Amino acid sequence: MQYKKTAALVALLAMTALVLFCTGAPESVTITHKKIQIRYDHLLHSEVIALSGASTAIGGISASEYPVIDGVAVTDFELKTHNIAGVRDALGQGKQHILVGQAPGLEKKLTVTLYEDFPAAAVVQVTYTNTGTKTVQLDSWTNHHYSVKAGPAVSGQAPFWSYEPATYESRPDWFLPVKPGFSQENFLGMNASDYGGGTPVADLWRPDIGLGIGHLELVPKLVSLPVRMADSLAAELSIQYKADKPLPPGESYSTFTTFVMVHQGDCFTTLAAYREMMIRRGIPANKYPDTAYEPQWCAWGYERKFTMDQVVNTLPKAKELGYQWAVLDDGWQTAEGDWYLTKDKFPNGDADMIAFVDRIKAGGLKPQLWWCPLAVDPGTDLLRDHPEYLLLNKDGSKQDISWWDSYYLCPAYAPVVEFTRSQVVQIMQKWGYQGLKIDGQHLNAVPPCYNPAHHHAYPEESCEKLPDFFKMIYETALGIYPEAVVEICPCGTSYAFHTMPYMNQSVASDPTSSWQTRLKGKALKALMGENAAYYGDHVELTDGGDDFASQVGVGAVIGTKFTWPEGAARRPRNDLTQAREKEWKKWTDIYLEHMLSKGIYRGELYDLGFDRPETHAIAKESRMYYAFYADQYSGEVELRGLENKSYQIKDYVVGHSFGSVRGPKAKIKVDFHNHLLLMATPE
Repeated sequence: MQYKKTAALVALLAMTALVLFCTGAPESVTITHKKIQIRYDHLLHSEVIALSGASTAIGGISASEYPVIDGVAVTDFELKTHNIAGVRDALGQGKQHILVGQAPGLEKKLTVTLYEDFPAAAVVQVTYTNTGTKTVQLDSWTNHHYSVKAGPAVSGQAPFWSYEPATYESRPDWFLPVKPGFSQENFLGMNASDYGGGTPVADLWRPDIGLGIGHLELVPKLVSLPVRMADSLAAELSIQYKADKPLPPGESYSTFTTFVMVHQGDCFTTLAAYREMMIRRGIPANKYPDTAYEPQWCAWGYERKFTMDQVVNTLPKAKELGYQWAVLDDGWQTAEGDWYLTKDKFPNGDADMIAFVDRIKAGGLKPQLWWCPLAVDPGTDLLRDHPEYLLLNKDGSKQDISWWDSYYLCPAYAPVVEFTRSQVVQIMQKWGYQGLKIDGQHLNAVPPCYNPAHHHAYPEESCEKLPDFFKMIYETALGIYPEAVVEICPCGTSYAFHTMPYMNQSVASDPTSSWQTRLKGKALKALMGENAAYYGDHVELTDGGDDFASQVGVGAVIGTKFTWPEGAARRPRNDLTQAREKEWKKWTDIYLEHMLSKGIYRGELYDLGFDRPETHAIAKESRMYYAFYADQYSGEVELRGLENKSYQIKDYVVGHSFGSVRGPKAKIKVDFHNHLLLMATPE
């Protein structure tokens, strides 16, 4: 018994901060994990090596973590000590390396933790201590400043692809090729009056290897993750933060907890690992009701000036074609902020709205309502009665929401939160809606708030508490109707990760192309789970206005904003012609038969940047599904992710058989235009 107690004590100590190894002043330190290695020289400069088969040095050694003090970057810290300790925390079991370096008047403590469950990643925090006799100004800090060497040139391809996480008014792609001259700052604060936020991860990859970095804080932070390529030799990325903080003698400052990760293929692996780390640290995992996977018809085809007759008359056709949700879009309200029903559409007020919702349900559809919280229009009753609700800038000005010609309400001000809660109760409990379509690029982030009436602990409280605002909406909605669909559509911008747990349906969000529909699907399946309920938005926004294949093939929920009968609205692009009616019904049947939106998206199998043709794969029960996209392609394609058995390969759209193949990898010859959707069924 005594032996067992002693053994248990030894095991317990090994998992705590027991120092296992200590040196004096080493010349250099090499930290090795299963798939990643980091080498530090005597000045605490570093380089990252990928350990996958042969060791691959990703870039040369350079200053990777450093502060800017009184306007000068302090990059050289003479390495003094290196200690190793066992650790067990929210991320699991691992080893922690503590390196201490000295510069004149400043100490750098670099903590690098390697976790067993994340074999390709290193988690980092840096603490700077003023060892001088005078107060200094910490202007900013940088973590994970790495240069990534360009690999061998690939004909017709950019040297790198990247995941770009920030939000801009131009609404660029999230996956971008990187060529000499490329530069994107990726500031996750406001990049325009109503455009900001994003996911705090950047990724840069070449055909053989990739590098991802990010922070693991549980609330949004105003960091930048710049990605640049100055010349043809290398590209670079980093995490930067403007601290703007005085550091008196003897005081310390710690950076955010950040990480670096190596991978092969595109950024899917990095984004999925980031999600898992954040869940372990306390971010809730997403849950998806069956209702979130049901096809949607939206009345936005009639736009803001719709009539109730137009909407009501289209409901039976939507049901006939297999759609299960009916969404009433923008135009039912008098103004953003007041949310009164318009008299021309609802002359009897609440009674008319309740009757309309009941009619949707009686027709076998579920009702969902468009809504735009945090916006208030000039001249509204809300702004007249509660001017203190506004988010104010440092100079006292109102923050504009340009798209809606509105102003921001502050999400961190308790009366605004309660006002918003009352709107959810009215929409879902009083009127009877079963879903919310929450819309607006301004919902992705807010600027710091300086309204003195709010008594914020610090101005950035408005930014950091935005996820709590959505948590309230989400929990209120599901408290009224447990199967409610809460969709957040940030109007073409890059999603803010910290908000994601408080929606159960993401959306392609105003895609400008079929490519955006597909790339957003891949990113959101990584960040919200491989079986995330991802709505492909209105098919009319895809190439040709009819590319259901780009929705079905990536596991998206299909949707449309068709108008009916032909000529009922002012945009012929939205008309449900006889030919379109047949096509829409065909794709709804295909979607409902296979329900790939509920499958497991296998994003690690194909590289969205470098693999040609573009390929997506989904595992569903015992089958594998493949979606290939190109303007035109003739040649071999590889079917990855199969088990070591025989499969029948079939085009499940047109029914053509490609015969039998054997896994785990197989190649077949194909010839297609635009898309080819295949199903592999075990024999």
